[in-house]
Amino acid sequence: MDEIDVLAQRFEQDRAHLRAVAYRMLGSISEADDAVQEAWLRLHRSDTAAVTSLTAWLTTVVGRICLNMLRSRKSRREDPLDAHVPDPIVGRLDTAAPEEEAILVDSVGLALLVVLETLTPAERLAFVLHDMFGMPFDEIAPIVDRTPTAARQLASRARRRVRGNTAVPGAAGGRAAVHEADRARQREVVDAFLAAAREGDFGALVAILDPDVLLRADGGPTAESATVRGARAVAGQALRFARLARYARPAMVNGSVGLVVAPEGVPVAVMGIAVRDGRVLELDILADITRLRGLDLTLLDD
Repeated sequence: MDEIDVLAQRFEQDRAHLRAVAYRMLGSISEADDAVQEAWLRLHRSDTAAVTSLTAWLTTVVGRICLNMLRSRKSRREDPLDAHVPDPIVGRLDTAAPEEEAILVDSVGLALLVVLETLTPAERLAFVLHDMFGMPFDEIAPIVDRTPTAARQLASRARRRVRGNTAVPGAAGGRAAVHEADRARQREVVDAFLAAAREGDFGALVAILDPDVLLRADGGPTAESATVRGARAVAGQALRFARLARYARPAMVNGSVGLVVAPEGVPVAVMGIAVRDGRVLELDILADITRLRGLDLTLLDD
C-alpha cells in the first residue's frame, strides 16, 4: 500500500466526523459533501509529516472551508433567512442508516439549524466547533482571526441566541423547544396533528398546537415561502395541507419524528416537527422540489 492509499484510508476514518461538522456549519448536505471533498484535496496537496493530530488538522481545514462558504453565501444574500429551511436528514422510524447516525451524532433538529443560519459566520463556527465538537478556543481562534478570548465571546453570543430561540435539548429561556425524549410520545403528537389535518378539523389542530407555534415553509426561489406564528393561524395553514395529508407518512427527520409527503411516491415536502409538553411548537417544512430531489429518501421505500 503506497503513501496515497494510506492517507486515503486515514481520511476515510474521519469522513463521517468531517461531514457532521460541515453539515452543522452549512445546513446543506450537498455543500457539506463539497467541503469534505475539498478537505481531501487539500490534504492530498499538503505535507502533514509534522501534524500530530490529523483529525484536528482536518477539522480545522473543514472549518476554514465552511467559513469561507458561509461568507460567500452572506455576500450573495442567497438565502431568505425568514423562510429558509436547511436540508433535512430523513430516515425510517424503525431503522437508521449508518450515514444518518454518523451525521446526527447529537440532536441537531431543523429548528436548531434554522437559528444557526441567523448567526454570523464566525459565531456559527465558534459555536459549532466548541459547543458541538469540543474544540478548544485556542484552536478556533486562528480560524476566525481572533484571540482565544474573542473566539470565546463569539461562541457565547451564539449560545445565547440558540438558547433563546430554538429546540435544543437542555436549552433554557425564550422558545426553548425541547424535543420530547420519548419517541413514542413524539409519534403520538405527530399522529394527532396528521389526523386532524386529514380530517380538516380546525379545533383539533388548534388543540394540538402550542399557542405560540411557529410554522416556517420553504418553497424555494420559484414557489411560495412563508413564516406563520400562532395556533389559529398555523391551523388555518394546515387546513390547506388537508388535500396532501393523506400522502404523508411519519419518518425520522433530523433525529425526531416528522413527516414526509409523497403523492405517488414523489416527495413534495419534508416536515420537521418540534414538540414540547405534548404539543407542536415548531413546524419546519421544506417544499423546494429542486432541493428535495437532491435528498436521499430511498430508505423510506417499502
